[in-house]
Amino acid sequence: MAMIELKCWSVSFNALKNGTKRFEYRKHDRPYEIYVTLWQREWNPETGYTGCELCHDVTFILYGGVFGIPEGYCIMSMSEPRVIR
Repeated sequence: MAMIELKCWSVSFNALKNGTKRFEYRKHDRPYEIYVTLWQREWNPETGYTGCELCHDVTFILYGGVFGIPEGYCIMSMSEPRVIR
């Protein structure tokens, strides 16, 4: 199964980690598809990567061009997070 590394700002990362956020809205510039694993690394713009990481499996994708999602973007729903560090 493919894994895609993503930079994730702290506010979004924390919501993913505690389970209140179960989706990603991203530019569709990578090979996103169902069952791909998203490897999300917490990023602080002042200090860089924090060392905290999560993995999620993509369970559904809504591609741009429908329901007001701009072309070239997508919304992905994800499995529960797996904490790596």
